[in-house]
Amino acid sequence: MYVTQTFARFATEFAQAPLPAEVAHHAQRAVIDWYASIYPGLDTPAVQVLTQTMVDELDRGTAQLVQGRQATTRAAALIQGTAAHAAEVDDSFRDAMYHPGAATIAAALAMAQTVGASGPELLRAVVLGYEVSTRIGVVMGRPHYKYWHNTGTMGSFGAAAAAASLLKLDEAAYANALAIAATFTAGLQQAFRQEAMAKPLHAGRAAEAGVLAAQLASGGMRSSLDVLEGDSGLGSAMSEGPDWSAVGATLGIDFHITRLTFKNHIGCGHTFAAIDGALALQQQHGFSHADIERVALGVYQPTLDIAPHVEPQNADQARFSLHYMVATALVHGSVRLSAFEPDRLNDPATRALMQRIDKALDPAVDAAFPGRRGARVTITLRDGRQLTLLQPDRKGDPELPLSDVDLEDKLMELATPVIGEDAARALLVRIWQLHQSDKLS
Repeated sequence: MYVTQTFARFATEFAQAPLPAEVAHHAQRAVIDWYASIYPGLDTPAVQVLTQTMVDELDRGTAQLVQGRQATTRAAALIQGTAAHAAEVDDSFRDAMYHPGAATIAAALAMAQTVGASGPELLRAVVLGYEVSTRIGVVMGRPHYKYWHNTGTMGSFGAAAAAASLLKLDEAAYANALAIAATFTAGLQQAFRQEAMAKPLHAGRAAEAGVLAAQLASGGMRSSLDVLEGDSGLGSAMSEGPDWSAVGATLGIDFHITRLTFKNHIGCGHTFAAIDGALALQQQHGFSHADIERVALGVYQPTLDIAPHVEPQNADQARFSLHYMVATALVHGSVRLSAFEPDRLNDPATRALMQRIDKALDPAVDAAFPGRRGARVTITLRDGRQLTLLQPDRKGDPELPLSDVDLEDKLMELATPVIGEDAARALLVRIWQLHQSDKLS
């Protein structure tokens, strides 16, 4: 049985069984986080340009954007997948080095609206999207992540799996949907090493690609079912000969959606352990940013690669600047949306502290990646004290999870400025009721 067939068999059998209550609850947590992520993304330049470009696909169709505007299914997936990744606050699954929610839930919601799905059907589709795509990402491994942006590549599978579930594809068509999605996978990390404006398009295109793959399979389109493990398949082309033999071993037993990371800061998640460690030292020892002589950060290699900007020139670069993220946390106490406003980007105290920060690869921290996302923080104070802390995990990781209340607070913080407090609270109520809702709204 090919990998695509393994996933297809699981998905079609899973559709016949009740969705476990705990799994449904975790899917609802993911949906809450997705909505928290999309609202601050709506006003970003990338989403504004995309929406203007897609005008021919708006004000018609069977899907609906969160602002209430009608859209075609594929346009809704593309725009909202992009928006959910644009503010850099969306979820992740560490072992797959991948943000699954942006593309998976954008595709699931657009397709659910198109077919008139129920709340439980939406949640089941979300679960399948996470379970399929994260397992492919785990197998593709660190060699894939060296060049490829997994949110664009693996996201296509999450979106296809979710959309295929909502279209109620049979086993053969479901396998073909995944196989078709494999040919759509894309997203180069180089695309955001200098200018990150187009980075969220990787998630949006993945959402659109997954929807299209499922629609094509529904219409009878076929593709090579060995496209993942074949000699010229995804594994050979975009990784280093990965082993697919156990890709489906824990399906239905270990639900990956129950082990997500939800962001507790805003920006590149590779910087978060350093932020948490620096703030922990500051809280433990009571010093201010003005007391700091030097900060030394020991991190894993992708932190150096993906958050490289020493002197960020704009908000996009600041989100991918280890220096800026840690400095602004130490100066202002947190990294929220306000950290990327013009006056804060040029804050003299933050910029001064950035000059006193050094970063380097820490072999022990790097060896733990991707299963652990840590940092070693050493702060030397002007009075001569040297303080060191190994921060093995980030707040929001499975080891230090955000509670349901934390996630609710995150949605309220990020959605209220856009839709108002009453609408944000009503949205939370609707999401928590999805497991028993006949309709989505």
